[in-house]
Amino acid sequence: MSCLTVKDLKVGYDGHAVAEGISFQVNAGDYLCIVGENGSGKSTLIRTLLHLQEPISGEILYGEDLKRGEIGYLPQQTVVQRDFPASVREIVLSGCLPHIGIRPFYGKAEKELAAENMERMGITPLANRCYRDLSGGQQQRVLLARALCATKKCLLLDEPVAGLDPKVTAELYELIERLNKEGVTILMISHDVGGILSYCSHVLHIGKKVYFGTKEEYLNSSAGKAFLAVQEGGRD
Repeated sequence: MSCLTVKDLKVGYDGHAVAEGISFQVNAGDYLCIVGENGSGKSTLIRTLLHLQEPISGEILYGEDLKRGEIGYLPQQTVVQRDFPASVREIVLSGCLPHIGIRPFYGKAEKELAAENMERMGITPLANRCYRDLSGGQQQRVLLARALCATKKCLLLDEPVAGLDPKVTAELYELIERLNKEGVTILMISHDVGGILSYCSHVLHIGKKVYFGTKEEYLNSSAGKAFLAVQEGGRD
């Protein structure tokens, strides 16, 4: 069942297109990897999908299984955000803000949801720790728990392993894969194409030409072969 359909989308700023001709469909339970060169418009697409900015043209349609506000978001962190002076519990709880309406406090249901997601991410022992004192991998687990408090259905992840060492990267990929197997739909921007292709089900390639298909179709396409060759060359 389709939960998100994008038709001929053009994204950018002040009428200036950064990327265009973007069409793809995400079904419940998919794991979509969004790839492309730096500046190709990947993050702009994510912000448009989240309605943080309007598309220049095209359509974004939600299926019956996903409403507009049912998407959790893990953005790229800035240096200032990494230094945020709040406890782990406070940050995870803030993901429940869409649920509390006009109430000026968190209720029992929100506190139980935050506790449940801290347990899922393995960060319960860190609940009272200050966020800025955590390692990069621990901080990403906190932000994942926060995003899961906003939704149980779909997560948008913007470079979630950026700056992490290989061991922590592998652990985070396995954690995200487990969430996907539990039924959470994943849309992830990643520069680590070689690593993420082990996990994803579909690929959206944004560039001069837009390509969308299954992982197997992408690996056998000219777009996929050319991009992977460039990636491999950059590691030499």
